[in-house]
Amino acid sequence: MAKYNRILLKLSGESLMGHQGYGIDTERLGQYAEQIARVAQSGVQVAIVIGGGNIFRGLQGASRGFDRVTGDQMGMLATVINSLALGSALSGIGQPARVFTAINMYPVGDYYSNRRAIEAMEAGEVAIIAGGTGNPFFTTDTGAALRAVEIRADVMLKGTRVDGIYTADPEKDPSAEKFTEITYDEVYSRGLKVMDLTATALCKENSMPIVVFDMDTPGNLARVLAGDPIGTLVY
Repeated sequence: MAKYNRILLKLSGESLMGHQGYGIDTERLGQYAEQIARVAQSGVQVAIVIGGGNIFRGLQGASRGFDRVTGDQMGMLATVINSLALGSALSGIGQPARVFTAINMYPVGDYYSNRRAIEAMEAGEVAIIAGGTGNPFFTTDTGAALRAVEIRADVMLKGTRVDGIYTADPEKDPSAEKFTEITYDEVYSRGLKVMDLTATALCKENSMPIVVFDMDTPGNLARVLAGDPIGTLVY
């Protein structure tokens, strides 16, 4: 039995690079698709938000001279590319998926509404929601938090390359200690970079629990849904 019936899975665009350093690693994409299809076919309703940092990040563009609004719009388009790639990978292994976009981009994707996304999930499709919030100055973490609340997800799962939240960056500080659970307020007070403050505040205000876990290890998504104590719960 799955611990959650409906989830919002947030994936980073950087993770799709695999070992390439840029773009989409088809092997990593396939691994993600297999994990997602497995849980969707078990009856869990799945919505996904993917970042675009493997292609273009708005803040990086602004630092290189792009207008911030234009840079963020370019970043939104990068999330659409990643979403289309994941949708294609899921369809290729027999798992129906539908891409929704925060900005009207038909026929690239269906224009997002929470009602349409919920209907897709209830019909057994994976709902991939692209384009962030559709507005500049908001991250895809905030977009994911917003969509999780809108579709009435039971939990927001943040899949990363690290197996949870630590007192410091475990890749830089070997003495960093991992949290099993942590409150939203502790995330604030400790200055932990789990998500941006807007996203964390939105989850707190709407009592949306967050689980941060290592998505790059095959099978971990199913383990989280089964209630295995991997990752870190933010509540």
